[in-house]
Amino acid sequence: MPPTPASPTSTAKIKGKALVFSSLHYFDHNSTTPLASEVAATLSAAVRDVYGNPSSTHRAGQLARQRLEESRRTIADILHVAPAEIVFTSGGTESNNLAILGLLRNAPKPAHAVTLAIEHPAVLEPFRQLENEGIAVTYVKSAESLAAALRDETLLVSVMHANNETGAIQPLDEIAKLVRLRRTAGQTIYLHSDGVQAFGKIPVDLSRTPVDLYSLSAHKIFGPKGVGALFVRKNTPLQRIQFGGRHERERRPGTENVPSAIAFAHAAELAVASSAEIVATLRDQFETQLRSRLPDIEINAAQTPRLPNTSNILFRGISAEALVIALDMRQMAVSTGAACSSGSLEPSHVLLSMGLTRDEARSSIRFSFGRDNSTAEITALTDAVVDSVTRLRQRNAKEARLAG
Repeated sequence: MPPTPASPTSTAKIKGKALVFSSLHYFDHNSTTPLASEVAATLSAAVRDVYGNPSSTHRAGQLARQRLEESRRTIADILHVAPAEIVFTSGGTESNNLAILGLLRNAPKPAHAVTLAIEHPAVLEPFRQLENEGIAVTYVKSAESLAAALRDETLLVSVMHANNETGAIQPLDEIAKLVRLRRTAGQTIYLHSDGVQAFGKIPVDLSRTPVDLYSLSAHKIFGPKGVGALFVRKNTPLQRIQFGGRHERERRPGTENVPSAIAFAHAAELAVASSAEIVATLRDQFETQLRSRLPDIEINAAQTPRLPNTSNILFRGISAEALVIALDMRQMAVSTGAACSSGSLEPSHVLLSMGLTRDEARSSIRFSFGRDNSTAEITALTDAVVDSVTRLRQRNAKEARLAG
């Protein structure tokens, strides 16, 4: 039986007034996921019962240590790696920062790195900081351009496993082989991958894909926010970027968040046990229905391998923000792209890097589905999108006639 997400109904207070969101239809799972009810129960029990400091020698501390290491082993087993290679963090952003800064910041100069222009800001921003510190960074538009960008002094290649906006899956196995060939030839070079969107949605076997660093986050797989992990392959010379205690094998100081790590492990078990085919069927049904009912739309990245849950669609002739608002008024949650970049007036850097114009990027919406969605919801979403897009196009056409 698939895991059950907690109810999407929530209450928030703004200026003393309660806003109650009932019957919310949620299609923004790449931004974050609701906490699965089973995971919520696990987290609640762990917060109540596993309160000891895992560095303490008394029984409460040793119980916390035992549960922490069990959780580490669970995630390691799913990835097919050794438990000692898993470092718990506060989430994907910290994992990416630790991987990139921890490998490059103290590297001998000259040092060089290569990454994709479509990466998440949690990868791009650490690289921009390193550029300020004297590290050379090359940003390539596609994985196919990566080989030509490598230099003799290239120390790190960072390529996301799957894109958060389009769902496009990168050829990580091929890139890993390229890096390994250079290493075999005597070059000191490592491979990092931001796996935050891929983990739990597609199979990830790091015993077969020889990356050196791989980032994870719990809240993308129906787990709690504020916890993640970084896989660090044995003998990778990663240095800590924070200072304090000797936690996590001296790679990430600070008392470990044991209850959240326990919940993360449970969420990971449920994620890999769920069927990606069910979500893919919902996504494909949605795209097929829209294509048959709406003209002038295009599925971004449709010709590349994609995550089974992600659909990024260009609706020509409308503003994506207007469509997001129109759907929100109908209790349907979608987004224009990365939630971490919401509020930015600039069009998606991902879509621009793919070759879309600025107007096309501003007319594109991301729909990301989850195992809590149903066929009935997909039908309702399709109806709402068709009606909203039609109304927006009619309004825009009317305004254009009046302005002309």
